[in-house]
Amino acid sequence: MGAAVYRPATFDDATRLFELRRCSILELALSGMSVEDATVWAKQLTPSGMERKLREFEIWIAELDGMMAGWGAIHGDVLEGLYTAPEYAGQGVGAALLDRLEALMRGRGVDAVRAEASSNAKDFYLRRGYRATGPQTPMGVWPITKQLLT
Repeated sequence: MGAAVYRPATFDDATRLFELRRCSILELALSGMSVEDATVWAKQLTPSGMERKLREFEIWIAELDGMMAGWGAIHGDVLEGLYTAPEYAGQGVGAALLDRLEALMRGRGVDAVRAEASSNAKDFYLRRGYRATGPQTPMGVWPITKQLLT
């Protein structure tokens, strides 16, 4: 496997971004939630909603050997989403992409990044220096934050 290439997403990527997110949730989230909850979460975003995300957020793609391995979205001090294709799970794609997004935010003077972690991803973020800032919400996510600048 070659080195990852990172690039900003374009509207031409919308369908692949949507599908990667859907597959990631349906295949990887089951470690922290029920099939029913994962299915509801996966259906919360439609293809047109993905196009809206492309307009509202800065989305970065990690590609390995020309294949979309993951993507993450940021806006200001918020990490809006981070997804890894199931076939690349556990290979450092998500961690490297998170590092890239945090570096972008740090370079823009963001003091701390805020996010909401799903139950299956909470430990991933805690291992990378995030801390929970409150209890699990009624929507089933955990508010988290990480100091970027000290």
